[in-house]
Amino acid sequence: MDSTFPRLLLQHADRRPTAAAMREKEYGIWQTLTWSQLAQLVERLACGLHQAGLQRGEHIVVIGTNRPRLYATMLAAQSLGAVPVPLYQDAVGAECVFPITNAEVRFAFAEDQEQVDKLLEIRPQCPLLQRVWFDDPRGLRNYSEPGLAAMDTLLQEGQAFAAANPKFFRSEVEKGSPEDVAAMFFTSGTTGNPKGVVHTHRAMVDRAMAGAEFDRLTEREEVLAYLPPAWVGQNIFSYAQWLACGYVVNCPESPATVMIDLKEIGPTYYFAPPRVFEGLLTTVMIRMEDAGALKRAVFHRFMNLARRVGPALMDRKPVGAGDRLLYRLGDLMVYGPLRNNLGFSRVRVAYTAGEAIGPDLFTFYRSIGINLKQLYGSTETAVFVCLQPDNQVRADTVGVPCRGVEIKLADNGEILVRSPGLLKGYYKNPQATAEVLTPDGWYHTSDAGFIDATGHLKIIDRVKDVGRIKGGANDGAMFAPKYVENKLKFFPHIKEAVAYGDGREKVCVMINIDFEAVGNWAERRNLPYAGYTDLAQKREVYELVKDCVEKVNADLATDEKLAGSQISRFLVLHKELDADDGELTRTNKVRRGYIADKYQVLVDALYGGKSEQYVETQVKFEDGRTGKVSATLQIMDAKTFAPVRAAA
Repeated sequence: MDSTFPRLLLQHADRRPTAAAMREKEYGIWQTLTWSQLAQLVERLACGLHQAGLQRGEHIVVIGTNRPRLYATMLAAQSLGAVPVPLYQDAVGAECVFPITNAEVRFAFAEDQEQVDKLLEIRPQCPLLQRVWFDDPRGLRNYSEPGLAAMDTLLQEGQAFAAANPKFFRSEVEKGSPEDVAAMFFTSGTTGNPKGVVHTHRAMVDRAMAGAEFDRLTEREEVLAYLPPAWVGQNIFSYAQWLACGYVVNCPESPATVMIDLKEIGPTYYFAPPRVFEGLLTTVMIRMEDAGALKRAVFHRFMNLARRVGPALMDRKPVGAGDRLLYRLGDLMVYGPLRNNLGFSRVRVAYTAGEAIGPDLFTFYRSIGINLKQLYGSTETAVFVCLQPDNQVRADTVGVPCRGVEIKLADNGEILVRSPGLLKGYYKNPQATAEVLTPDGWYHTSDAGFIDATGHLKIIDRVKDVGRIKGGANDGAMFAPKYVENKLKFFPHIKEAVAYGDGREKVCVMINIDFEAVGNWAERRNLPYAGYTDLAQKREVYELVKDCVEKVNADLATDEKLAGSQISRFLVLHKELDADDGELTRTNKVRRGYIADKYQVLVDALYGGKSEQYVETQVKFEDGRTGKVSATLQIMDAKTFAPVRAAA
């Protein structure tokens, strides 16, 4: 589709003016915005920004959660040929300085007082930042900062200009070209300053349409927009595909009400990273552990059946008449109510991406009748590279290349991609661009994998992370840390794991327990605890985690390539890994190298044979204060298993 996002907006407004474009929950009530109302809102914002002096090609920052007026702001900027730059709303002020200065930002839009305070705090470090507009005025009545104003003021100014110049807005939209830059997304910056990924309208619209065609999306879909708009995945599903298809995007009232809002909306098209699906499953398991003996017995009986035949039924493979009948009974008693409780009763297509999902976790959702699939892509590819076709869904692959995508493997096993959705480049960083884009248009993904015999892509790990065990009984064995970590994270009691083993004779792991799940488990056993640090070091909790680790080891023993990656020793960390402490990226990916440096004393203790190690760590609290958390961590050995050789 040769178009731009503002043109797509006007097409929907002209063809379907009264159809719902967005809904926002406010004070417990869903408010609907039609396509014509949205187009009018965008026009007024664009006219207001034009009067404020926004220039074609200029960058404008948008920071906040999913809100119709923030989406309209992005469209307004694009209508004038400017480039919206969404930033993570949970990023601390210091993390916003580089993107704002690097992109030479003069204008910014903030959702509320929290985001305004953040921008005002860093303003001395961002000398070009002149104007800040806010959407939600609560708490901002007495602010008198120069250049700070309500979005309502901008709308009033824009409305007056639009009335005097009725043809201005559409003429500006028509000046836009598919080759114009549509948006810039900053990477996580795990190895230095973040990089600004530049995407054109053509690239993003093409990938949005490729995904829509693949899954036969229509304007009848319902989507819940609850992930950070600064994440390209959220942006594609709730912005690019929304404008390409014309379906309805629903914005939750707040992060705290997402689960309630999910049940009320009942989306038909759903997207979440594995961490969200892990959290949902943990909630289910906690509730089942609190249920009566009969209910627990029924649940586990039918779940065993679901794991055995559910995925086959989902893929329309033959299943015996008896099992089919029992599954229908299970759907009536367990699976249907469970889907409804999760908010997935109407889901036609659900995707997970961002990082690998544990196979057991993936199978759980498909076994209860949710069409959960995996996709493969990145910020630099505008998401859609590979998708899983219906009835060809497997836990160990990420699907087949979608329309327009070519894939080849480098000599070291790295996946190279050529696609209409590739980035135009990294902003002001030609060296980094040259490192990932070849002269003939191939993008270096930094992922290791291969195409299997069925044409599906299988991801092993990041190229730089795939290593080898050195020395000992498993000398030379492959080590894929992400694979090991994901197997551990399937267990509801384990929230995060960080595995080490490359160049060493054994694998050791640092683990975060899931405080809610383990806390619930401890309370049912009358096990007292004073907080996360205390609970994490309980002997009983270590035994609980050890059981999970040894189950993973038993499973790894059956994998010919990864049997050497079994976990020999582990510890439970005294604090939860946190993006504010630099241990996770803003998309909740583990920064393994940073953690190894920060907790070098723990790594040394794991490999030095110690049974315990004292550690003290500085942490940052939500209110910006810093403090210290200290504890003597226990270190435990885990049982490993002899590799299970395949029968000759």
